[in-house]
Amino acid sequence: MLQGSLLWKVKAKGGGRERLFRLQEDGVTVCFEGRFGRARSPRSFSVAHIEAVRQGRQSEGLRKHGAAFPERHCFTLAFKGRRKNLDLAARGEEDARHWVQGLAKLMGRLQAMSQMEKLDHWIHGVLQRADRNRDNKMSFREVKSMLRMLNIDMDDVYASKLFKECDRSGNERLEGRELEEFCRRLLRRPELEELFGRYSGEDRLLSAEELQDFLRDQGEDSSLRQARAIIRTYELNEKGGARGGTCVFLRSQHGRCRVNTALGSSTEAYVRALRAGCRCVELDCWEGSDGEPVVYHGHTLTSKILFRDVIESIRDSAFEKSPYPVILSLENHCGLEQQATMARHMKAILGDRLLTQPLPGQDPQHLPSPEQLKEKILVKGKKLPELWQEPRGVTSLLDPEEEEEEEEEDEEEEKVQERSPRRDAAQVSPELSALVVYCQAVPFPGLAQALRHPQPCHVSSFSERKARKLIREAGPALIRYNTHQLSRVYPLGLKMNSANYNPQEMWNAGCQLVPPVSLLLGQQPFPHLHVPPGPWWCLCPGPQLPVPQVITAQQLPKLNRDKGSSIVDPFVRVEIHGIPADCAKQQTHHKLNNGFNPRWEETLRFQVRVPELALVRFVVEDYDSTSCNDFVGQFTLPLASMRQGYRHIHLLSRDGAALSPATLFVHVRCKSL
Repeated sequence: MLQGSLLWKVKAKGGGRERLFRLQEDGVTVCFEGRFGRARSPRSFSVAHIEAVRQGRQSEGLRKHGAAFPERHCFTLAFKGRRKNLDLAARGEEDARHWVQGLAKLMGRLQAMSQMEKLDHWIHGVLQRADRNRDNKMSFREVKSMLRMLNIDMDDVYASKLFKECDRSGNERLEGRELEEFCRRLLRRPELEELFGRYSGEDRLLSAEELQDFLRDQGEDSSLRQARAIIRTYELNEKGGARGGTCVFLRSQHGRCRVNTALGSSTEAYVRALRAGCRCVELDCWEGSDGEPVVYHGHTLTSKILFRDVIESIRDSAFEKSPYPVILSLENHCGLEQQATMARHMKAILGDRLLTQPLPGQDPQHLPSPEQLKEKILVKGKKLPELWQEPRGVTSLLDPEEEEEEEEEDEEEEKVQERSPRRDAAQVSPELSALVVYCQAVPFPGLAQALRHPQPCHVSSFSERKARKLIREAGPALIRYNTHQLSRVYPLGLKMNSANYNPQEMWNAGCQLVPPVSLLLGQQPFPHLHVPPGPWWCLCPGPQLPVPQVITAQQLPKLNRDKGSSIVDPFVRVEIHGIPADCAKQQTHHKLNNGFNPRWEETLRFQVRVPELALVRFVVEDYDSTSCNDFVGQFTLPLASMRQGYRHIHLLSRDGAALSPATLFVHVRCKSL
């Protein structure tokens, strides 16, 4: 890999060109350029940005356009975030295997790195970029350039003073240990040193007993045994006790703040959704050529992909991030013959993971728990009319005029769907019908009828407009309905880009299958909607007062924007998303010209009435007095999952990719009223 290999870069539209791919000496960066150096400039990517390496034709691009290459010569690099796959083909099987295995090892090594090791590696990369003449020495001018790369606008006087203190040789160049000392001073964390001094004695050595006090304040396991185990794991000091190891501990996984939709266009969208933890995906199935059904969203800007390719991708990714069940929500526009083909593909590809029979001994009056359905894939769809009966005497909580409005709304949305004139909506093939067990799609009978005669295996769908109307006019009844069966809320029609709505208000009412993610909320109290006590909800623990203190941030990314590569002026906004009465936001002041180690130490206070439904979002933005602030990074987690004490929050990009090593350092307290 260090010597480089000629690999064919297979294009999405077919064809491709041979490129020279070479791993750089940092063991993280891969550069590629034209075979004879004729490319305008070498391009590169980081191994840290690769999500998966797949050998063979395991991507849509290679399945469509890679037939000219032997399958064992092919492999795909799937990147985090929204970056497109890189489909490659080597000249030989051995070359392909070297790259697949080599990249997998490098990815594993990066994942195993501690936060400090990631930080050191990041600094090393910046040093390489700043050393313009590649002499492994840094002039003051190069150091100033490096500081800007690090998102620091350091005062010239202070920077010069620090440079001279580290320049032991006096030759106006930093090299070797001088450069290490300069970086070490930059990386000092005064707030962690102050925290350490608060718990340690005069000897600045934290004993197991003193570390036990700190763990108790953190709400962690505070036994002496645990304290000693942490010292053994993180401390490098041979005299015993904890020195710098406590800072390493706070930067590790133990110091993190959290306890550890409609899709189309390509199979990769399904893979990424499932790997992000999504438990319900929608497959909009249509008649395809050659007897093979396809998946795409009618009248939206998505391409057609084979149904069997989607199912293969789901099989490979369904349980990588979570063992809990996955629901395949079928929007079926196929005729009987291709429906039977869909059923055959699912049974053949998914095998034992596909649930085709009710669980033995399961009470038919209750849905199985997610625990009982681990590693199972469920099909949501229609069943043949003879297998279930339309409830009679259906009533509704809405008056006739309102019912007519709802019917008009449904008709309006159905107009945007491409429906085959050969197929009646009631036609379902026996093969496909047999695969629907616990998620039988049925028309909504009205809340009154549904509550009188609960049908746990029935799933009804509501448009976002209809769901909002039910929440507004019959919220408590909708919540009771959702405690014993699933409901699905879908975006309004006439959306050409499959955009989704804010799901929070639907979650508040207990709806489970809600874009952009699917949650099984279980039995929860909803006192904000004045639901009377009953067996469908447990006792509410009461309101809480989360009090986050935003202390510092570390290594915020620079922003590429039209304004130039200026240093960010960061501030932090903390948002609460939950029931309407709980939604709130507060923010810190901004810090001028410091994205490397800004310090706020500002305390924000909130009151949350229903903590079970509250999400906490930390957002970092770049302040701008003349235009909109620019997004830097964010992290969102349920309030119930937020750990108290001193914690690091590892920031993510808009699309969920890690911004390592960018973090926030916070202190969290949560009081009950």
